[in-house]
Amino acid sequence: MSTGKVVLVTMLAGTISIGLAIFGQEWLIGRDLSGFGRTKNNAEQLDRLPQFSLEDVDGRELASNSWAGKVVVLNFWATWCPPCLREMPLFIRTQQALGSGIQFVGIAIDRAEDVASFLTDHPVNYPILVGDEAAIEMSRRLGNRLQGLPFTVIFDQRGRRTYGQVGEVTRKVLEEQLPALLQNGTGAGQGKTG
Repeated sequence: MSTGKVVLVTMLAGTISIGLAIFGQEWLIGRDLSGFGRTKNNAEQLDRLPQFSLEDVDGRELASNSWAGKVVVLNFWATWCPPCLREMPLFIRTQQALGSGIQFVGIAIDRAEDVASFLTDHPVNYPILVGDEAAIEMSRRLGNRLQGLPFTVIFDQRGRRTYGQVGEVTRKVLEEQLPALLQNGTGAGQGKTG
């Protein structure tokens, strides 16, 4: 085969692969994949904030019931994930602006030492927990079927799931989701999301 044909076939294969990745994910988002990858021990998709305990980078255990009565923004992330790192300053500003009625919680799907090192250079004003295999499964059961990062889920004051997204969260998303939840609850800490 000539060099030109090899280049053409390679470019065609690459284009098809990229197209399938982009359009395949969009097609899958609207599909019910509840049975995909499930073992017989897995329960149905979670529609409430699950009860869990994870350790922070200092080894202190923190339980999800610590945030009872608050709007909870649960964010699965990793230190090696560029979109995860881009959305963190927005989360810091929003946590500060909206105050005590809301609680951002980061669950790092990463090694504890990498997370500790990252937080030394980039401190945050919300809890960061270190996820394990159970946290990855929890992420899947909360709607992260393709196990992508970042993955964010928002829960109201009663622990009911109100929003979920794979990919980087924007200011617009937070402005659309959070104020109404805070107004429907205690009304504490209202303000702009930065």
